[in-house]
Amino acid sequence: MPSIRQLQYLVTLSEELHFRRAAERVNVTQPTLSMQIQQLEKRLKVSLVERGSGNVTLTPLGREVAERARRVLAEVNDIVDLATSSQHGLHGTVRLGVAPTLGPYLLPHIVPELHASHPDLRLYVREDKPSELQAQLQSGAFDLIISPLPINQTELEIERVFREPLLIVAAHDHPLASKKKVAPDDLKGVNILTIEKGHHLHEQVRRICEEFGANLMRDYEGTSLDTLRLMVGMGVGVAFLPALYVRSEIGSRGEVATLTVKAPSLHRQVGIAWRKRSVHADKFAEVAELIRDIASDKLREVTVIR
Repeated sequence: MPSIRQLQYLVTLSEELHFRRAAERVNVTQPTLSMQIQQLEKRLKVSLVERGSGNVTLTPLGREVAERARRVLAEVNDIVDLATSSQHGLHGTVRLGVAPTLGPYLLPHIVPELHASHPDLRLYVREDKPSELQAQLQSGAFDLIISPLPINQTELEIERVFREPLLIVAAHDHPLASKKKVAPDDLKGVNILTIEKGHHLHEQVRRICEEFGANLMRDYEGTSLDTLRLMVGMGVGVAFLPALYVRSEIGSRGEVATLTVKAPSLHRQVGIAWRKRSVHADKFAEVAELIRDIASDKLREVTVIR
């Protein structure tokens, strides 16, 4: 029978499609991971991976085996969680996935309160793009995730927690910078910067540009919100940035102008999700409510959803 470790290696390889990156994720050497995949293929007497000089491709059967392995690994993790829960409740290490456009600007407000209410809880936090967060939550690599919505997975329990406005930032010498509020018509033909594909924010800004007639600068996509801010400051274009990021990284420093748009739809929804079968489902619902309470008390920029 295949081992749990071999299934884990195959799932990770199916997500990274690169032996070195997959090996780094599971903290083994590349030869070790490659050897374990070969042993798995030998044990099953099938070919799972098409090997090349760089990226790898899973065979059709390999993709099917990897998908089933995700479910197996999730069940194994739930067994471990069930045993721990029976003794301690929400205790030990919880693996939290969070989007990089959100985590650094939300978690500093959440973690102290969470530690105070659950002193025996330890958070292992990892950032990734929303699509990767969802896949890894389903496979059991994460116990819960905090992410911009939508999250389109029927096997997950999803709680909306708040709406966060999107603000415009522009260089001080940009024509929009003199306006306190920007009308949608003001954005016609304006060059808009956005973060790279794979983030919900990219798709949202793309739709905004289509709606308002703005020009999405596809050749100048940022790898992070910080790179967007820097390009804005150099006059490359303007950008829509989440309010919590603006509060944390721009604030009153004045390096760029911050503007609001006269359009009620310019916000993103943020939610928390976990597997429906998780033994900690009731506790994770408490975490969602804690986030709402903290947001209501400390984060005046957002609108809590109850």
